[in-house]
Order: sequence, then C-alpha cells, then structure tokens
Amino acid sequence: MNSNAEQYQGNLQYAVDIVLCIDATGSMFPVLDTVKSSALQFHERLNDVMGKKGKAISQLRLKVIAFRDFGDDPSTAIEQTGFLHLPSQAEDFKQFLNGIDASGGGDIPESGLEALALAINSPWETGLDRRRHVIVMFTDAPAHPLGTAGAGAQEYPASIPRNIDDLFEQWGYARSQTSVMEQSAKRLVLFAPEEAPWSDPIAEEWDLTLHFASKAGQGLEEFEMDEIIETIANSL
Repeated sequence: MNSNAEQYQGNLQYAVDIVLCIDATGSMFPVLDTVKSSALQFHERLNDVMGKKGKAISQLRLKVIAFRDFGDDPSTAIEQTGFLHLPSQAEDFKQFLNGIDASGGGDIPESGLEALALAINSPWETGLDRRRHVIVMFTDAPAHPLGTAGAGAQEYPASIPRNIDDLFEQWGYARSQTSVMEQSAKRLVLFAPEEAPWSDPIAEEWDLTLHFASKAGQGLEEFEMDEIIETIANSL
C-alpha cells in the first residue's frame, strides 16, 4: 500500500488498473512518441489529481497492448505486457513502450477489436476497497470485424469472440450475467475516428464509454491525457 494513503481520510485503498491499447501501425508515427511520454507520466499525474481530492492510489497497474493487423502480418499483430505495478516496475513499462515502432498495417482497417477483446479479458484487480478498471484505445483507423482478417493464422488468439455482439456481452451492461468486466469499476476511453466500430456501435451503445474523435488515416493529431486522468479520479 502506498504510504501516502495514510494521510487521507478514511484510509480507503484505491486500486486502479489501466490497459492502453495502442495502434502501432505506420500512420500512428507522428503521435506515438507523445502517447508514450504521456503514458510514462500516468503515475505522477494521477497521484497529483487524487491528492487534490483527498485520496491516494494504493495500487496502480498498467498494461499495454500494441496492435497492428492480423491480416497483414499475424506475427507482429499483437505485442503486449502483463499488468505492471507502478512505480516499482516503471522501467519495465518504459522499455516496452520505447520498443514499440510504428510500422506495417496493410489496408486501412486494423486489428483494434482484437486488442479491445484482449483488454476486456485482462486479469483485473478484484480486491482492495474501491477499484477502477480503465481501457484506453488509441487509433486513427477503423477496425476489421472480429474473426475475419487473419483469423485463420496460428497467432490469432482462440479466446477472442468471433463477432462484436459477443464482445459486447463480455463488456457487459447493467444487470448483465455474461460480463467479464466489473460494472461499477469499468470505463472505456476511445481516441478513435468517427467510423465503425468506434462511433457506432461502441460509442453509441456501450455504457460507461467516452469517445474523442481522431481523423481517420491521418494519425491522432492530439489527445488529452487529462481526460483519462480526470475520468479515473472523478469516478473513484
């Protein structure tokens, strides 16, 4: 437990898990370094915001899923970490991020839904007093339908749902019996174009989702890490 937590009222233990799904294809090159550097500031910035609210993070874990396109090159379609504890594993986190190169991608749609499916099925924290489970998607491209591009490749994860309706069932909704996400803890933040599947159906139909539009095929020109920090801090 973070020793700073002792000074705050109630001494509640707050656990935050964040999964960053990062489009690592060629068109993301202009913003990838910005995403990397901002991600490395997560721990310090979140602690600052939480401190101003009289709270402290007892446990912060970050996981990264870098994705490209199973239809282009299955061997490089997914690179990921497990959950890394910050700040103690900050160097491991930094090394992985610095090793991500923007390359490949093939056609315009990418394997963003596969990355989202892997994120949803992460081993989320279930203990401590209060939890927040946040998935952040960074992409400038639409996504291939699940179970299509590259689905026959050996590298394609067998556990991934074969359509977006089944993925939605895993994301869940109020009173859902099939969700793998904790309803009170989950949030999805999309930095993605106004194209399917990000704008419709996900942003329109999935609950607890925020969508910040990017320009398709032009890279993410900008994003506000403060939006992610505030989403977490205001919901704990």
